[in-house]
Amino acid sequence: MDEIVNNSEALCEFLKKMIIDTLKLEGVTVERIDRSAPLFRKGLGLDSIDALELVVAIEKIFDVIIEDEEVGKRAFASISALAGFIQNKYKQRN
Repeated sequence: MDEIVNNSEALCEFLKKMIIDTLKLEGVTVERIDRSAPLFRKGLGLDSIDALELVVAIEKIFDVIIEDEEVGKRAFASISALAGFIQNKYKQRN
């Protein structure tokens, strides 16, 4: 996983696929997800239930903790923001 986390492009692609798979988003492709578009409401259009599922998946896959709702809002602002959050958490551990 370290190899993916240390490569921003690979991490963004991984996150896009993980979101599609975790949330079972039919008809959504990796190419359709813009790295800088909002994940919630406009953009990908995810909701609070989706947020809970993604928090669990992110914490399990990357062994990082999303401390609270405010941190979650910033982390899940976009794919790029989420990738930055994960990379930051990884750097803090090392």
